[in-house]
Parts: sequence; structure tokens; C-alpha cells
Amino acid sequence: MIGLSLGHRTEREAEHWLREIVPPSGLPGLVACTHLVQAPYPHVAISLAVAEPPPGLPAPAPELRDAAGRAAAEHAARRSGRAVLYPGVERLTGTLTVGEVLAVSAIERVTQLGGPPPGPDVEVETRDFVRPLWHDGLLTLVTVPVAGGRVAPFEVPDPTPCCADH
Repeated sequence: MIGLSLGHRTEREAEHWLREIVPPSGLPGLVACTHLVQAPYPHVAISLAVAEPPPGLPAPAPELRDAAGRAAAEHAARRSGRAVLYPGVERLTGTLTVGEVLAVSAIERVTQLGGPPPGPDVEVETRDFVRPLWHDGLLTLVTVPVAGGRVAPFEVPDPTPCCADH
């Protein structure tokens, strides 16, 4: 398990960095997560679960080593982390059933915010943006109901910033 804390201010920045450092062919079995951390200042740390780390990974600055260690520990314990890269993520495009999401990816559970878990035949509108979370030791996709009896990932690809109209 590798923890990295490079001072990324947003999840988008951290994701962009991950996509630059991980080769286009990916790394077999890689699960890369982002972690919101508060110390020594609010930023996004990264954890990588991979057999062979990509070459050229930078070392965190001394003041960010604790945050990197916490991210790695949380991921290793499967307690927290938002998965960005994981087995099967490239296959989660368009509309799939819950059963298909579970069959083709590392996602282990699908839940629905404010309701019972969707059944295996319920369609998931992926919006080509699927970011599961570690919850209770399982990589879990949290969804919300959308039109037509379908569900969609709770996290949207391009959220409107708070107070965007000010």
C-alpha cells in the first residue's frame, strides 16, 4: 500500500495527477483512491494498492508524510477512500444493470441513498463517472434514484460549485 500526499487542493487535481502518473494501459489490480485530509491543512491525499508501483512516484514533503500514511492505512483497512482507478472502471460506461456493475468491476456493493439497495436488474446510468467508496470493508457505489426507475451514482461528474451564481 502506498500513501501519497502532494498537497492537491481538489479531488479533480488529484485525479488529473493520477491519470498522468498511471500508464494508459493501467497497472494490473490497481485500486487508487483519494482521501480528504485536514492536517496539516485541508487537501486531498492519494492511496495506491498495487503490486508494482508506477515509476517516478514523488516522496511527500515532510509536513505531508503523516497525511500520506493515514491515507494508506485507511485504504489498507478498507475504511475510507474514494476509488478513482480500479479493476473494471473502464467498462462502467453508459447504462448497465446493478448486476453488470458488480460483475465487471471491483465494486462489491451498490446502495441507494434514502432507500433500499437496488436489485440486480435495476439500471444504473453511469454518466461515465463512477467513484465508489470504501464502506464497511466493501467497495460501495452509492446511488440516487433518477427518472424511469433507474439509479445513478450519487457523485456527479461536474458539480456546480457552491455559490456559483455570485
